Amino acid sequence: MENVNQAQFWQQRYEEDSIGWDMGQVSPPLKAYIDQLPESAKSQAVLVPGAGNAYEVGYLHEQGFTNVTLVDFAPAPIAAFAERYPDFPAKHLICADFFELSPEQYQFDWVLEQTFFCAINPSRRDEYVQQMAALLKPNGKLIGLLFDKDFGRDEPPFGGTTDEYQQRFATHFDIDIMEPSYNSHPARQGSELFIKMHVKE
Repeated sequence: MENVNQAQFWQQRYEEDSIGWDMGQVSPPLKAYIDQLPESAKSQAVLVPGAGNAYEVGYLHEQGFTNVTLVDFAPAPIAAFAERYPDFPAKHLICADFFELSPEQYQFDWVLEQTFFCAINPSRRDEYVQQMAALLKPNGKLIGLLFDKDFGRDEPPFGGTTDEYQQRFATHFDIDIMEPSYNSHPARQGSELFIKMHVKE
């Protein structure tokens, strides 16, 4: 399980194309959320951490969002994304460990969570919550999806429950929405929670 903290673990998975939960497309609930945002949101600072193949980042870019930052600590998916989107600003493609991003350097209006939380070692979940709150501007939002099931395994994806998530996130966030996703991809129907929360004042 400690291997998931190492960039090489993920680099190898991408090189072997063995990211088993990759849908190959933008997640339907997140596409629906993006599609209803006002035009003014397109200049907001957005972070997509542990973005992997980054279909959501590509979609945001295609829709005219101009300040999206992709972070992953495996170089392979970043290189592949840059090849697919050669006009995406290179300075917003960051090969780094999310947990080592400096809140003094990076501040975001909102973060899009898509299969990053489930990929980190579960022992780091409280650290995730703290770092996420630190990287968000005052009243900044965390939007996305969490798995609502126990996979019963010691390798990613790692699942969880609503009760656990509420307890962990309540330390730094006010939870606006945490409910079963009604428009999940068919392969994930009944196993995802849609979340929307904002940093506590």
